[in-house]
Amino acid sequence: MKIIINGAGGRMGRALSTMAEKSADISVCAQVDPFVEGMLASLRDVTATADCIVDFSNHAGVGELLSYAVEKNLPVVVATTGHTAEELELISAAAKKIPVFHSGNMSLGIAVLTELVKTTAKMFPDADIEIVESHHNQKLDVPSGTALMLARAVREARPDATLLVGRHENGKRPAGEVGIHSLRMGNTVGIHEVIVNTGAQVLTLKHEAQDRSLFAEGALSAARFLCGKAPALYTMDDLVKG
Repeated sequence: MKIIINGAGGRMGRALSTMAEKSADISVCAQVDPFVEGMLASLRDVTATADCIVDFSNHAGVGELLSYAVEKNLPVVVATTGHTAEELELISAAAKKIPVFHSGNMSLGIAVLTELVKTTAKMFPDADIEIVESHHNQKLDVPSGTALMLARAVREARPDATLLVGRHENGKRPAGEVGIHSLRMGNTVGIHEVIVNTGAQVLTLKHEAQDRSLFAEGALSAARFLCGKAPALYTMDDLVKG
């Protein structure tokens, strides 16, 4: 399988390229990054034949990315985070025409964590829940896409729950409110914790990424998964379930 890496010059793009080089069944046919000398400046400059696009660029470019993918009838793995409501609508619209894989986190471990969060929130309906995520000090979006995934998992078990990103005011936290807290420090790859406190016991569900290669591995798995699929919006849940 041949893939185009969009955003190939970034941290994740480089990690993806390195992992693809070691893969027996995947090769990189084009690297796109307008900020890196020697790489293609735009998807429109790609002349090679590809089977899939893997995007690790920036969420703001998702419109151009999807327009190109639909035009070329190419499956696309959208591995960026921080999308606006309008950008998410573009992703949903494109998925009606081509296979699109979108996840706030490309880690299989996070997919498992998400399922554990759903179960725990359901088992302890009155417990306080707080979500804490930590990343490197260059990360742009707050909160992380993964933290939002985990928050949505809580809301599946508690439809009436409200979410609050950060906290700046005094006063008691309202019943049913779930706090999301973001830390930005040094070179932290990614840590996500969901703390569930019943007042009598505390459960801490935690995932710590120690190397970015795990996200690259997940993105390649997503690319393999997409090939041959019908147009639709796929997530990590679909990949885990096969």
